[in-house]
Amino acid sequence: MKSLALKVQRFLVSEDGPTAVEYAVMLALIVIVCLTAISSIGKQASGTFSDVSNCISNAR
Repeated sequence: MKSLALKVQRFLVSEDGPTAVEYAVMLALIVIVCLTAISSIGKQASGTFSDVSNCISNAR
């Protein structure tokens, strides 16, 4: 019984669990920011290519 109590105490004192959760939250936020940036850049690039395409079509 003493061994179980010792293991529980070590688990509660250990900081590996909260650290892993913090890293997971940071990773999720980084992924969200990256996806938002890529989406925004993609929309702007698409608009630019459409404008160039229209200019080329009108020049002929």
